[in-house]
Amino acid sequence: MKRVFRLFAAVILASAVGGCTSISYYAQSLEGHVRIMAAREDVGKLIEAPSTPAALRTRLTSASAIRRFATDELALPENSSYRSYVDIHRDAVTWAVFAAPQFSLTPTTWCFPVFGCVPYRGYFDRKSATESAAALHERGLDVYVSGVTAYSTLGWSSDPLLSTMLRQDDTYLASLIFHELAHQRLYVNGDSAFNEAFAVSVETTGTRKWLRAAGDRAGLRRYEAGRRRSADFLGLVSKTRDELRQVYQSSRSPEEMAAEKAATLDRLRMRYRQTRDKRWAGYRGYDAWFDAPINNAKLAATSVYGEQVPAFIRLFDLCSGDYPRFYASVRRIADLHEPARAEALKAAATCD
Repeated sequence: MKRVFRLFAAVILASAVGGCTSISYYAQSLEGHVRIMAAREDVGKLIEAPSTPAALRTRLTSASAIRRFATDELALPENSSYRSYVDIHRDAVTWAVFAAPQFSLTPTTWCFPVFGCVPYRGYFDRKSATESAAALHERGLDVYVSGVTAYSTLGWSSDPLLSTMLRQDDTYLASLIFHELAHQRLYVNGDSAFNEAFAVSVETTGTRKWLRAAGDRAGLRRYEAGRRRSADFLGLVSKTRDELRQVYQSSRSPEEMAAEKAATLDRLRMRYRQTRDKRWAGYRGYDAWFDAPINNAKLAATSVYGEQVPAFIRLFDLCSGDYPRFYASVRRIADLHEPARAEALKAAATCD
């Protein structure tokens, strides 16, 4: 279920380079990023070079046009990000480790200077991520490890296009670029849910605008179908979280809660199969997510990034689709303190 996973990528590096809890963690973060930055190649030169494979040249040409669209039409930052390319020769650029207590949906957080607290730790090395997850599991926590496609340094360095970003079609690539650049446009220290929902709103509205500008009606229909499935998926997870929250807040014994937790997750899988076979006409793109183990960490990682998206898109509509006005309105809300920030977003009746 790569689509939801990659929404977590935006600040993984930020959490890594912003601070550390051990020298080894800092070292792997810095080394991983430096290696990628050292391998960058200019997109324009690669497009012009006769030695560049035709398929790669086509994708980079599309990426270059998408990057221009981001600045010209979405008022996203005009800088050197996504104007270079790196083939990282692996399936994920980083791995995110999430954790949550056995009987709680509140994720474990790690705090770093400058970037605040985030509900995961990012690793450039899969082995390190796996070892970290094992250590957390030994402490009795539910853990979840997710490979991610892209990351943003929030404008601290010139983020490159990565080979992992080109594995799917141009619509997917456009959504990634718009999402990651949105993090450079606005980032609230320590509020991952707000940051990610904002980026998803820019990604969603921007991708729609890009597809309409290209006259790609078929692509727009596919994209909207994917968004509806994503909303259905998040709805299934949200319902299960509500059910589990009631279990965890009850007076049941640990043994009884464990049994009810397992039964609740079984119901989630059953509801998914019903949704897949009836509402989605057999679409199986989420099968891998449901076939793998599900626990509190996985549920928390999935849901925290989708709950505020409708409110952001409603605010975008109140701003008449004007991106600078939308960003200014979001900035005013972002300057508030929690929980006033989330309440102001939810209650917004005008753009200003």
